[in-house]
Amino acid sequence: MTWAPLLRLQEALGPDAELVLVGGAVRDELLGRPHADWDLATRLLPQTVMSRARAAAMKVIPTGLQHGTVTVILEGRPVEVTTFRSDGDYLDGRRPESVVLGVSLEVDLSRRDFTINAMALPVGGGDLVDPFGGQKDLAARLIRAVGDPLLRFAEDGLRPLRACRFAAQLGFEVEAATLAAIPARLEVARKVSVERVFTELDKLLRGVEPNRGLTLLAESGLLDLWLPELRPMIGCGQNRHHRHDVWGHTLQVVRLVPAEAGLRWAALLHDGGKPGTRALGPEGEAHFHGHEARSLDLADAILERLKASHALRKEVAALIRHHGTHPTDEWSDAACRRFLRKLAEDALPLDRWAAFRLADQRGKGLNLETREREHAALMVRLTLMAAGAPPLSVRELALDGGALMALTGRSGGPWLGELQRHLLEAVIEEPGLNQADTLAVLALKWLAGNP
Repeated sequence: MTWAPLLRLQEALGPDAELVLVGGAVRDELLGRPHADWDLATRLLPQTVMSRARAAAMKVIPTGLQHGTVTVILEGRPVEVTTFRSDGDYLDGRRPESVVLGVSLEVDLSRRDFTINAMALPVGGGDLVDPFGGQKDLAARLIRAVGDPLLRFAEDGLRPLRACRFAAQLGFEVEAATLAAIPARLEVARKVSVERVFTELDKLLRGVEPNRGLTLLAESGLLDLWLPELRPMIGCGQNRHHRHDVWGHTLQVVRLVPAEAGLRWAALLHDGGKPGTRALGPEGEAHFHGHEARSLDLADAILERLKASHALRKEVAALIRHHGTHPTDEWSDAACRRFLRKLAEDALPLDRWAAFRLADQRGKGLNLETREREHAALMVRLTLMAAGAPPLSVRELALDGGALMALTGRSGGPWLGELQRHLLEAVIEEPGLNQADTLAVLALKWLAGNP
């Protein structure tokens, strides 16, 4: 959406509306970043906003009258318009018990979380309204609480996590006093719903510098609050194949994978089981036998607790399940096809697995040129093999279950599944066998030995 519909709304509300763009939209406009939200504020009361907008044939929804908010539909998109307000006491660590409408714009901005979010741009034109130095902090790449950070974080327990999230999204530092206030407000943060926590963590992980945000979580105590299972990764030493400890490696992999939810969450959780499986071999070198299964259980428990979607949990599980598989030049073509079958069974596209594997290899921090060269050669082989569309499931056999029952004159039963798996193994070994007449011969031969 452009400024044009906002100007039309300004015209509809009249010159006394003092309509301004507020919040993250102003920050992102100044940074030249794209944004989806266009939050507006006005001196008009919500009933006046509704009547004037409707008089201009605009659709208006009274979405939050108790907080002074209505939603106007502009170019098919909802835009919130909130009356300038001040907040009463915060008792639940999330929302004010009451609001006072009709205050000045500066008072309205004073209740916001960080200076970079406490600016306003007049819709009809005019100077930036910036009473708390947000523009200066943008230039300094700094996240600073508005006023006393202890007070800001006591009001809303989500704000400490938002500070870490903005650091990850923008690549900014958190101002020292703001960061120092977080540990003192962990009990307030504990009150926040897991759904809101997950949303913030997800945005943090998909930021341009997720490793920065995760480091802040660990330093501030927020990691122990919401992801305590990950604390043992910090300082957990690895072996000669790794430059970093488990946590350092994890930060690198999260940074290196594409900024997509499934890949970033899998990167965060893929080695979570290593501390619990760490043991020393005869020569004193650490090994982590079975850590993939432990990581899988831990990841599922965390994502279930955070109420992540089933689709995300499924993709993360598939990535973690296969992240320890490392095909080599010594693998036969049949072994490679079996691996492709396992990916297909988990609905994990080859390119997604490859993106994760490459980040995991790079995140080890050693022998990078060799690892990248070997990965590229492996992907040429697997990609060409996959392009040939070899049969990877019983559904792709030239004879389906009905044809096999007709061939043998037998009704369905456990034998049919066993036969189909036998035939699939045969065509994975040699895809050229996937012909109806050839499979018929193989089927009858198998049945003769398995009456």
